Amino acid sequence: MIARIWHGRVLAEKAEAYHEFLKGTGIKEYRETEGNLAVYVMQRLDGDVTHFTLLTLWESEEAIKRFAGDDISIAYYYPEDKDFLLEFEPHVTHHEILEHHMR
Repeated sequence: MIARIWHGRVLAEKAEAYHEFLKGTGIKEYRETEGNLAVYVMQRLDGDVTHFTLLTLWESEEAIKRFAGDDISIAYYYPEDKDFLLEFEPHVTHHEILEHHMR
């Protein structure tokens, strides 16, 4: 299993609207992509900026490619992201999951 981690920053006043936008775009597309196992959406308020971190779990790199394209290290953005994001981080990170425990 592979974890894919993306990070973005928006003005705090736009955080709720951005979350709604994510639900209809990235989160929806993650869930519809064959091989996606889970989506976690996290946020952290830091003064007037809200940080969003999306952690997605995937069966394999091939599954990630179905969402992100051949170069899975490149962050995937939607045209409307320009209305929210303070910057466009060019890359995401991937981690192989060695163990997974939940109660």
